[in-house]
Amino acid sequence: METAVKPRTEVELEVRYAETDQMGVVHHSNYLCWFEVARTRHCEESGHHYADIEEQGHWLVVTGASIRYRQGARYGEKVVVSCALDWVATRAVQFAYEVRCEGRLLATGTTEHVWVDRKTRRHCRIPGYLSDTFLRLAGQDRLQRPKS
Repeated sequence: METAVKPRTEVELEVRYAETDQMGVVHHSNYLCWFEVARTRHCEESGHHYADIEEQGHWLVVTGASIRYRQGARYGEKVVVSCALDWVATRAVQFAYEVRCEGRLLATGTTEHVWVDRKTRRHCRIPGYLSDTFLRLAGQDRLQRPKS
């Protein structure tokens, strides 16, 4: 199934005060927001901005999220959030993420999404114009989930 090295997108973010708890550590919920920033940039750098995909009549709806925390980020630190397309199937995709600060791995995670037709609000297949790009991003030669 693997055919190439998966491209990764990196986004640098400075931890804002509003993202921290009383102890000055980033609240766990903010990592999902950071994942979204990296995922949106990853799609944009591939030539398909999220807004354009929606304008073409499709949504990528989150159906699952997983985060493994290792260390906390603190107010004022700069973190780097990286994103890669883990896999792509006919109706679903999974993105993988890493959050680092000065080289230290703070967290890893994934989000799984399904394609939804905006008009009907029903699951649909990956839009044809995105198939080649998403296959390349996932390092796959065909649309399929990895075997467990």
